[in-house]
Amino acid sequence: MSAAHAQTDAPLTSTFIYDADLLANLRGGAARGQSYQGLLRWQTSFDADKALGWTGASAYFNVMAAHRAGRQLLTGDAQGVDNIAAPSGVRLEEAWVQQNFFDNRLSLLAGRYDLNSEFYRLNSAGLFLNSSFGIGAEFAASGQGGPSIFPATSLGVRLEAKPSPGMVLRAALLDGAPVDREGGGAVAPRRADGVLLVLEVAWVDRPTAGSHQGDRRFLIGRASGLDPYQDKVAVGAWHYTASFDDLSDVGADGNPLRRRGSSGAYVVADKLLYQAPADKPGKLAGFVQLGRADARVNRFDAYLGVGMVATGFVPGRPDDEFGLAVASARNGGHYLQTGPARRAETTIELAYLGQFTKRVSLAPNLQYVIHPDTVPGRANALTFQLRAEVAF
Repeated sequence: MSAAHAQTDAPLTSTFIYDADLLANLRGGAARGQSYQGLLRWQTSFDADKALGWTGASAYFNVMAAHRAGRQLLTGDAQGVDNIAAPSGVRLEEAWVQQNFFDNRLSLLAGRYDLNSEFYRLNSAGLFLNSSFGIGAEFAASGQGGPSIFPATSLGVRLEAKPSPGMVLRAALLDGAPVDREGGGAVAPRRADGVLLVLEVAWVDRPTAGSHQGDRRFLIGRASGLDPYQDKVAVGAWHYTASFDDLSDVGADGNPLRRRGSSGAYVVADKLLYQAPADKPGKLAGFVQLGRADARVNRFDAYLGVGMVATGFVPGRPDDEFGLAVASARNGGHYLQTGPARRAETTIELAYLGQFTKRVSLAPNLQYVIHPDTVPGRANALTFQLRAEVAF
């Protein structure tokens, strides 16, 4: 249960992971050119059971240092072609403690927490580098600086229950604004932040014994340690209690109307479409993401993501992955009233991931962005990325 990470027999495990991302905008978008994004993570897990005999207790810390060179928004898109893009500097991403009960059927977590490590999450979508395949654009762009996700997390609690082997119920209550805020540094929770409540129910079909699942240890960080499954369907809903300006409607005084609360819902599904015999590698999976949000206070009122991922079809490379996916974020009616804009931004992504060792991977990637940031007259963008990841 919970945000899983690589397990060992030691009570304290610590890993450094470095991601190097070379990005070239080959045509269209905001500007042609190249940029570099680097991200160093220091991830530490503590197992209180192994260290102290405290059954079911654990803790996790994730400190990250981001740096970049060149322009950040070459494509000028809204969804984000690079899912490790972050402001330069060192910050604490996660720091939480967790207590499991009843043979891990109930779990309580508290601290600074990335909700996307468990909510709105699909294993197959983790291959892709566009941010929307981690969490849909309608939710990612919500609230005051976004929900509690990379690279700006919040303080909160998460309760998780497993009433049956194939069913998981999750609920999280978090500060309505991130701890690290743009231009403000670390800020304690304030009354005006309100809270963010997220609920999810997931149905998961775990693999049968002996089936080849590949080695996902190389997928460090946000994609590491995910429990394998064959099929998954999850339904979620979220709600902010704070007040927000209406994007278009104004009052008699000419100021935007204040709307109490902001809500949305999503459905995600991951399906194993083909599995090679147990003694051979090879599988094909497909996924779907669908999200909706309140159009009065959220720019994107709808999001759709679909994709397919093939694993183990390259001779001699059973864990390499290849995939094709499409992400489309649609502007809501209130946002469209604020000025000229296209209806939606759509990105087509072609991704490959080569696993050279358990600690080294290389991922070339192409993305074609249609109507970047929905700006009229902005040419469609074609980007190439090359990501290298090393764990040590």
